[in-house]
Amino acid sequence: MAARGRASHGRRFLGVPPSFLLLAVVAVSFLASPASAAPMSRQRLDVRRHLKRLNKPAVKSIQSPDGDIIDCVHVAHQPAFDHPFLKNHTVQMRPTFHPEGLLDENKVKSDSDQKTSRITQMWHLNGRCPENTIPIRRTKREDVLRASSVKRFGRKKHRTIPKPSSADPDLINESGHQHAIAYVEGDKYYGAKATINVWNPKIQQPNEFSLSQLWILGGSFGEDLNSIEAGWQVSPDLYGDNNTRLFTYWTSDAYQATGCYNLLCSGFIQINSEIAMGASIFPISAYHGSQYDISILVWKDPQEGNWWMQFGSDYVLGYWPSFLFSYLADSASMIEWGGEVVNSEPDGQHTSTQMGSGHFPEEGFAKSSYFRNIQVVDESNNLRAPKGIGTFTEHSSCYDVQNGNNGDWGNYFYYGGPGKSANCP
Repeated sequence: MAARGRASHGRRFLGVPPSFLLLAVVAVSFLASPASAAPMSRQRLDVRRHLKRLNKPAVKSIQSPDGDIIDCVHVAHQPAFDHPFLKNHTVQMRPTFHPEGLLDENKVKSDSDQKTSRITQMWHLNGRCPENTIPIRRTKREDVLRASSVKRFGRKKHRTIPKPSSADPDLINESGHQHAIAYVEGDKYYGAKATINVWNPKIQQPNEFSLSQLWILGGSFGEDLNSIEAGWQVSPDLYGDNNTRLFTYWTSDAYQATGCYNLLCSGFIQINSEIAMGASIFPISAYHGSQYDISILVWKDPQEGNWWMQFGSDYVLGYWPSFLFSYLADSASMIEWGGEVVNSEPDGQHTSTQMGSGHFPEEGFAKSSYFRNIQVVDESNNLRAPKGIGTFTEHSSCYDVQNGNNGDWGNYFYYGGPGKSANCP
């Protein structure tokens, strides 16, 4: 092969000055040298290993209309069991206790102007996963390559939690994250619930996101913060598109080395075959049109100590084992509900990434986004109305929050905004 290469090389470059040939040979040898090729091949190897770890062998695969591939993976083969503490774990297929006092999911005004409708996931249009499997959104090579590193893939950056009691807004804005939230603190909390209006906010830059979620928090806001989070998000960096997707997150050390989105690391144990973490949800609410919302409940099983998650009134999705946490192994000390965006300040100005519907709270139903029936779980495993609700936003001229209470929606709030505007430069 080498001799043939040399012969053709001589024929092709007949009459070219020797100095040019020498430069060409040097350039080719430099490009092919092991030293320059090593970093590229190492990254490729790291990505390949990571994909193999995440994408478990599937019993069945479903192509979703939005381009996702949903793999139906046997419950016992999911990524959670890569965790060394879960090697001999017996999957808890149902919680031992469910919170008492759930508000009737249908207790919403049935007037045409306040009607909300059922929501589903897009991949359901093309099939379902069989029993004893769980649906996992397949991670693609390009998903991992969009991350700053293989190690950081599927993780939030540090300092992304709103700290309402902080007196220094500059400190909060250091990370570029902005919020509009309602919160309670000062008690022991064993879970939280909310029904969240679903929108598709516009994102200005691919490295920005917009989400609406609840946070269950334990510990200080330092390096030891424990957090369980769930809601919907639009994140081009994480998913490669602008779809609105269901997500979860957890961390036990303030986003440093533990935790991840969805099933992108070992931790959360899923038992449900119907709902895929990170998959698109639809339909989406329309401004001045039909409204759609999702209901999320996270609570601590009083007997086993695991933190369970339920989606809607039908789907108990799975649990975070208690051992993943330090403070949350006992209880939460703060609950937050609301919106968050990343403001990367493109061109030195505030981002025009929207929060919620992209409209301010005062516009109200079918225009602004909302959380309704917000509740906490108390030490007796009862759902109850939160006491002493506070609200917080770093820049009310960019994103705002307004809370209220009525018979149908219980404790609720409208929140969000357009970002950059005349009042939010």
